[in-house]
Amino acid sequence: MASAKEIKKHVEIALKEVGAIDPWFDKDFNSWIFSHVSYPDVEYAGKTRAEVVKNYPLYLRDFIEERLNKNLAPHIEKASKGRGGKREGAGRPKGTAKEQKKRVYLPTDIAEWYYNHPFEVESSIRQMIARAHR
Repeated sequence: MASAKEIKKHVEIALKEVGAIDPWFDKDFNSWIFSHVSYPDVEYAGKTRAEVVKNYPLYLRDFIEERLNKNLAPHIEKASKGRGGKREGAGRPKGTAKEQKKRVYLPTDIAEWYYNHPFEVESSIRQMIARAHR
């Protein structure tokens, strides 16, 4: 269980991170709201700006107390790598490399012919390169 002194210290640090509490008015909910990216799970909405400025630190304190006492749901504190639905072992194996590519602009008629015969063009060009290097 976290002590009051420890909680107070963490709240002071959090309020420095948050900075000035500047709520905005949300017309959909007809109330003043404040939240901060550092503490996305702590949000307060009230009828006036003053109410939000007064009560947001209280909600932040409750959140920090629960965090220090390890009473938060696992998904709230879970650190995400930002990889969404990546499966283990999916993708290109480590150590393999793609062939390097370069963008080339061609006249339209040549480009259309190439799109209809891509393998013929590639093999023909590789043969021409091999003959030129002999």
